[in-house]
Amino acid sequence: MTSRNFARVIGIVFFAVGVLGFVPGLKSPPPLWAPHMVADGEYGLLLGLFPVNWIHNLVHLIIGIAAWRASNTMSDARKFARGLAILYGGLAVMGLIPVLNSTFGLIPLFGHDVWLHAATAAIAAYFGFGQRAEKMEIRERYKRAA
Repeated sequence: MTSRNFARVIGIVFFAVGVLGFVPGLKSPPPLWAPHMVADGEYGLLLGLFPVNWIHNLVHLIIGIAAWRASNTMSDARKFARGLAILYGGLAVMGLIPVLNSTFGLIPLFGHDVWLHAATAAIAAYFGFGQRAEKMEIRERYKRAA
């Protein structure tokens, strides 16, 4: 899989998750031990596992759109993957710190979100920093230059 394909897949997945987060039937109420949210609209556990609220859903939609737009070129896709790795790595760490796991009451980052954010960061790091440019992507660069 290329960085461009990664960005396309992330775009589709994040946009879909953002939309699904607004569907009331797919969420259960947050557990009693969950942090209090200042922005508690649409607050709940998506699929009974992942804490979301309306801001969290909007962030997923924005990342999905940004990923899709970044998938147009190899360079943009790699930059997107690098940014996603840094952002989601930071969010995974924030989810482990009790005072930060609600992003000051705005976005829930606790529970299963922690490992999901860490996994997303690791995969994005591979496509942004670790993967070597593939022959097809290099050929594409030379075709554009000619």
